[in-house]
Amino acid sequence: MAKKIRNLSNLERAKIIQIILLKCINGKPVRGTMLELAQQYGVTRKAITNLWKEAKQQRDAWELINVNSKLKGREGTNKVTFDAARFKSIHYKLRTTQKRVAAAMVVSQSTVSRWVKSKVIRSHTNALKPSLTDKNKLARLIFCLSKLYYDEMLSKIMFKDQGNLIHIDEKWFYITKDGQRYYLSQTEPDQEEEPFISVQSKSYIGKIMFMCAVARPKFSNNNECVFNGNIGIWPFVSLEPAQRNSKNRVAGTLETKPIESITKPVIKNMMLGVVLPEIKRKWPANASKNIFIQQDNARSHISNNDPDFREAASSDGWNIQLVQQPPNSPDLNVLDLGFFRAIQSLQTLTNSYKLNELVVAVKTVFDNLEVIKLNYVFITMQGCNAENITELVDAVMSDSPYLIE
Repeated sequence: MAKKIRNLSNLERAKIIQIILLKCINGKPVRGTMLELAQQYGVTRKAITNLWKEAKQQRDAWELINVNSKLKGREGTNKVTFDAARFKSIHYKLRTTQKRVAAAMVVSQSTVSRWVKSKVIRSHTNALKPSLTDKNKLARLIFCLSKLYYDEMLSKIMFKDQGNLIHIDEKWFYITKDGQRYYLSQTEPDQEEEPFISVQSKSYIGKIMFMCAVARPKFSNNNECVFNGNIGIWPFVSLEPAQRNSKNRVAGTLETKPIESITKPVIKNMMLGVVLPEIKRKWPANASKNIFIQQDNARSHISNNDPDFREAASSDGWNIQLVQQPPNSPDLNVLDLGFFRAIQSLQTLTNSYKLNELVVAVKTVFDNLEVIKLNYVFITMQGCNAENITELVDAVMSDSPYLIE
């Protein structure tokens, strides 16, 4: 099958004639010019020669040279142009779907779809953000600035290593979720059936709260991981004997039951009985024992002045302290910023039908998650800190009355 020759655009045709005219000597182009242009523009030598003949006839007749293509394009319907000013004047709530955008702009849905494909408009999923008071803004600014230091050798401001900082937080993990998307085969005759997943009540899907603690991974000069930063992830569960027989187990069998009410005593028992011993066991031997544990401001969290915590945190030469992150600031904790989502996205891929299977799935994903991903979240958090500083300086300086004190 012969190779299809491309059609030259009007701009390309005009450029070719200009090049030929520049290479003419006594009105004739230099030998090899036609072949060179044919190879450059991906057409035949005859196409360049015919183009030059047309231009030469017009030149010899003292006419204005016009070598535009004689091919007629498809005339189709006139496309609706995008009016950016009118689009921006429409309220956000009237722009939640392409159908509503089409109704507001008085155009067809195919026109809106064309605008999306041509990237004139884009889709955006909006997430609710915490409402920050002036005092919150000032606290965030001070917290972010405390993560910086001035490097005299490099003469620039740098982020601290944060190698002695542990981030800790809690999160609910569910056995399944409502509205999961799947892709099914449509080929005949073995058309795939839709999966059937049921629960007794959507309001009471099986779930367990986990406490997670991570630190920044440490690498050697050869980029070998010497500490993966995974302190641990622990479920808030209890083992209770079954009260009666069923088809799944006999009476008296120990069952995993989630602790629904996470109170301060529950958090304290987890911190003293599990978290602190794991930190001391997994912490690198050559690292400093002066450690800070960053947590949010949940009411169930214990304070750094708790006498039982201070006794356990200062024994055997350790100096572990609890620090609070600013209120309404989940982006300043690597777990809320992205690490929990990385774990959850992989946990949903597992087949967990019981609570003990959910515990195993979450722990397996946590242990097998790539170290580099945790390090990436720490780097992302540094970017959030830098952005927060630039945004909050203007907001605090202009609006906050607390700087007057």
